[in-house]
Amino acid sequence: MELTDEQIERQDFVDNAIFNLLNEINPSETELDWDIELIGNVRDCIQQEFSRRDICSAIEFYPEIGE
Repeated sequence: MELTDEQIERQDFVDNAIFNLLNEINPSETELDWDIELIGNVRDCIQQEFSRRDICSAIEFYPEIGE
C-alpha cells in the first residue's frame, strides 16, 4: 500500500517541524544539519507520548506504510 499525497505531506510537515524545533532549541551558534536519524528519534518519542496520552494514534501522527 502506498502513502497518499496527504500522508506524505503530513510526514514532511512533522519532520520539518521537528528539524526546525531542534535548531530553535540548539544553544550553539551552529545550525544543525538535516539528520533523519535524530529527527526520527525525536519523532518516535513524540509519537509514543501522543499515543500513550490518547491525543492521537500513531498512524494519525505519522502515517507509515504497513501500519
